[in-house]
Amino acid sequence: MLRLPDQHAIREAAAVKRRRNNHPMALRLRTTSMADRDPTLWRGASSGIVAGFVAVSVSHLVASFSRNLRNPILDVGDRVIDGVPSAIKEFAIDVFGTADKPALLVGIAVLLVAYSAGVGIVTARKSPTLGAIGVAAFGVIGAASAVAGTGGVTAAVPSVVGAGAGIAALLTLNRYARPGLDPHLAASRRTFLQAAGALTVSALALGGLGFAVDRRFEIDPSGLALPSPDRPIDPIPSDVAFPESGLDPFVTPNVEFYRIDTALTVPRIDPSTYTLAITGMVERPLTLTYTELIDRPLVESDITLTCVSNEVGGKLVGNARWLGVRLDDLLAEAGIDPGADQVVGRSVDRYTCGFPVSALDGRDALVAIGMNGEPLPPEHGFPARLIVPGLYGYVSATKWLAEIELTTFDRFDHYWVERGWAVEAPIKTQSRIDTPAALGRISPGATAVAGVAWAQIRGIERVEVRIDGGQWQDAELAAELNDTTWRQWKLSWDATPGRHEISCRATDRTGTTQTEDRTRPIPNGASGWHSIVVIVES
Repeated sequence: MLRLPDQHAIREAAAVKRRRNNHPMALRLRTTSMADRDPTLWRGASSGIVAGFVAVSVSHLVASFSRNLRNPILDVGDRVIDGVPSAIKEFAIDVFGTADKPALLVGIAVLLVAYSAGVGIVTARKSPTLGAIGVAAFGVIGAASAVAGTGGVTAAVPSVVGAGAGIAALLTLNRYARPGLDPHLAASRRTFLQAAGALTVSALALGGLGFAVDRRFEIDPSGLALPSPDRPIDPIPSDVAFPESGLDPFVTPNVEFYRIDTALTVPRIDPSTYTLAITGMVERPLTLTYTELIDRPLVESDITLTCVSNEVGGKLVGNARWLGVRLDDLLAEAGIDPGADQVVGRSVDRYTCGFPVSALDGRDALVAIGMNGEPLPPEHGFPARLIVPGLYGYVSATKWLAEIELTTFDRFDHYWVERGWAVEAPIKTQSRIDTPAALGRISPGATAVAGVAWAQIRGIERVEVRIDGGQWQDAELAAELNDTTWRQWKLSWDATPGRHEISCRATDRTGTTQTEDRTRPIPNGASGWHSIVVIVES
C-alpha cells in the first residue's frame, strides 16, 4: 500500500534546516566562503591603498634630503590652488575660512585613497600592467606639478622614486590578492594580511624618518637678534585701549595674528642664503643679502593690516608694530623709471602682489623684518615681507619677499587680478562689535558695547551705535595712536530684558561714513554695517 509523506514531519525538517542556515555561525561561514571565492575586491582595494601609502612615504623621505624638494601632495595642492576658478576659491574661503588649506590637503588625501583603492582593484581583477600604469600616472601628475613650480627638473625626483616604490608594493601584494584555485585560502588570507601589514609598517617607518630628516631645515628666527631701529618710536600709550573684557587687544600678539596666503606650507628660507632683488624699470638694479638688508637704516611703525577676505565683523584684521626698511628709500636708491606705475612684490613661491607707485606718498611702506619686537615669524613672511598701510593685503603684503619689480599695470597683472579681483584695493572704512558676543546671553543693566574701527591712512573720526533700529548714538573713542592703526570704541548701554539688535558704523577723517550697503569681500573688500543680536535675560 502506497504511503503518503507525513506533512508534519516534512514541515518540521524544513524548520530545522532553516534554523541551522540562519544560525550566526552558518551565516559567517557562508559569507566567509563567498569572500574567499572572490577575495579580489577587498584584497585589491587594500593592496592599492597600502601601495599608495608606500609611494607617499618614500617620496616624502626622498624630498626630505633637500631643502628644494617637496612631498608631491604639496606640489599637487599648490597647482590646485593656482588652477581652480576664483569661484571655487571664494567658496572654500566662505566655508572653511582660515582652515581652507587643511581642508584642501584632507580632500587630496581622500581622493588619493579612493584612487589607490581603484587601482588596486583593477590590478587584482584585470591586469597588473594596468595597475602599474595607474600608479605611474599619479607619479606623473606629482612630477609635473613639481616641475611647474620653481624646483626645475630635479623637483620631479620624489614623485618618480615614490611611484616606483608604489608599483613594487602593488605588484608584491597582488601575488596574494589573486589566490586562484589555492585550496588553502585561509593561509593565503593570512599571508596577504602579513605582507600588507609589513609594508604598512615599513611605510610608517620611512615616512617618520622623512619627517625627522626634514626637521633639520626648519627655521626658527626667534633666536636671531634684531638690530635697534634708527628711527624708534615711543611705547604705545595706555589710553589707546579700553579695559573692557572681550575687546581685542590694541596690539595683536604674533601667535594670534591672522594668516591668509596661498602657501600650503610655510617656505623655509635660510637667512644666510637669502637675497632680495630690486629689478624692472629701475636705473640701478639692486641685490641685497639678509645681512645687507638689516644693516640699512631701520624704522618702526604701528600699522593695522586687513585682508580683503574679511567679512563685515570678521577677524581677518590685526595690528602690530613693524620694523623694517622704508620701501621708498630702497626704490629711490634703485632709481624708479618715470614710466613705472606699479610695484610688484614676488614671493619665493612665485606668488605676486602689485600696487601703485603713487602709494609711495610718504606713508610708512616697509620691507619689514620684525613684528612686535621679534624677527618675523616664518608664517608671517620671514626673512622679509612688504607692508603698505591703507591697501588690502592681496595687492601689497607679499610674504617671503624675493623680488621687488617696477613695471606698469598694462604689462603685468598680479596673482589675484588674473583671477578677477580689483586692480586697486584701498581699505574701506569699517567697524566691528567685539563685545557683547553675537547671540550671547547677558544680564540686564549697565553693559559695555565695544569694538574697533579702522580706515588706514585716513583715520577714524567717529563711531556710532544703534540699538534696535533707534537713534544713532556717538560712542566714546579711545585715543588715536596714528591714522594707520585701528581705533577702539565703546558705548555704555542700559540693557533691558529681551532680544536686542546692536549695529555700529564708523566715519573716517575725510567725512566718509561706512555704508549700509552690504557687499561680499570679493573683488575689493566687504562693506556694510556690523550688526549682532543679544539676549538680555530677565
